Amino acid sequence: MYEILFTYRNELIYTVAVLILLMIIQVLLKKAANKVGKKSEINITRTRLMFKYINMLILLIAAFLLALAWGVGFTELSLVFSSVFAVIGVALFAIWSILSNITSGIIMFFSFPYKIGDTIKIHDKDLPVEARIEDIKAFHLHLRTHDGELITYPNNLILQKAVSLIEHNRRHEEGKEAL
Repeated sequence: MYEILFTYRNELIYTVAVLILLMIIQVLLKKAANKVGKKSEINITRTRLMFKYINMLILLIAAFLLALAWGVGFTELSLVFSSVFAVIGVALFAIWSILSNITSGIIMFFSFPYKIGDTIKIHDKDLPVEARIEDIKAFHLHLRTHDGELITYPNNLILQKAVSLIEHNRRHEEGKEAL
């Protein structure tokens, strides 16, 4: 046991240091997202979605740094990452609208002026919509019309269209108690 600890002493120290540093960064990023969520009165489910994105980012960084710590060279690591990203890139190019909606969802988390419960009007020449925002998901908005019809509106389109606030509803303020 002592021989293993002595042999891999530097790698173990580096691993512990990386894990502690990344946990601190993760806590800071989550606190920042939570602070933005509370300040902007964002729904708790949207804040939790940001937490998932932060976790994925930290996991990728940890995998990269720990692979370097345990002796995987830059050439091998770059080969693996470039191959993986090439496959992912081809696959994601085929589903670019999903990526566009996720990116729009992240942008909307930080700078979307409308909240759940607000009634908005989307100025679209083909399909103008006036509805109340029921939920804001990672890919789309759930809008409820005055007739009770549920409309699923993609996040990337809501950022491309002109939107008017018809009525601000203070009833739905679940975002104040985000984790």
